[in-house]
Amino acid sequence: MAPPPASVAQIHERFEAVPMAGFVPDGRMQTTVAGAVSCAGIGLHSGSEVSFTLRPATANTGVVFVRTDIENPEEAIIPALFPHVCQVTLCSVIGNMHGHTVGTVEHLMAALAGMGIDNVIIEIDGSEVPVMDGSSSAFVDLIEQAGIEELSMARRMIRIVRPIRVEDGDKVCELLPDDETVFEADIDFDNDVIGRQTASVTLKEGSFRTELADARTFGMLQEVQAMHAAGLALGGSLDNAVVVDGDRVLNEGGLRCPDEFVRHKLLDAVGDLYLAGLRIIGRYRGVKSGHALHNKLLHALFTQNGAFEIVTLGETPDLQVVVAAE
Repeated sequence: MAPPPASVAQIHERFEAVPMAGFVPDGRMQTTVAGAVSCAGIGLHSGSEVSFTLRPATANTGVVFVRTDIENPEEAIIPALFPHVCQVTLCSVIGNMHGHTVGTVEHLMAALAGMGIDNVIIEIDGSEVPVMDGSSSAFVDLIEQAGIEELSMARRMIRIVRPIRVEDGDKVCELLPDDETVFEADIDFDNDVIGRQTASVTLKEGSFRTELADARTFGMLQEVQAMHAAGLALGGSLDNAVVVDGDRVLNEGGLRCPDEFVRHKLLDAVGDLYLAGLRIIGRYRGVKSGHALHNKLLHALFTQNGAFEIVTLGETPDLQVVVAAE
């Protein structure tokens, strides 16, 4: 079995893909941002101010972070791919062989996936993506401000052929074959405000923007206090997270929707699974799942023969042929 791909270019090199009919998530051609656009904010865990810029990228580049605060440019590049995930406690952190990392990438990755951005260079001057308001809304706004440019190469996607499932106690996540891109989640908290919630969304026609983008990260007050005492979540506040204390939400204005908690879990899953390097045609189902299990799921996907196929949407919708993964 070959090692996991180290870049999106390696995915394209390793797996042959030919046209597929039917599914059109955001058009048949690859995209990038139409122009450079910048943003700044506070890192959720570091508490430091960080600035980043989205820049256009050529076809088959994928999503690549570049640490502009690293002196040697060759050491600054960090592809946003699951083999580069080096930490999954509280967030997804990616890193490179030189020890440089970028943390809390999942909300930005979710916005890129949800808005149909295939290729982008993200220049960032620190080790953590700003948390903004705890959701993906600011990143969606940024992408809309930049505009989306269609490139001259057909979009490729990962299509799930055979179910893949990983577990950790009562936590489960799996990928199932489907004709669309569907995310389903089930959470169950011993708390009257959260309780058990389920939600599902099909990613198409702006559904990420309307159904998931504004769902904020959340935590219990006692957990937040404990993290602060341990030097974690230093940038966390009621401005960028939903905080629950017993049977009440402490944020002024309360929740943005009754099931905001499970919708944020779906947002995280969209971002974490985009670390596959390409977007997925299939059904994600998570039960009490999180960053660690998502990364485990992607490793399982790429190491089990026949679990997926690479398809290219192209411009020939009357033809449906696929080539299996190695």
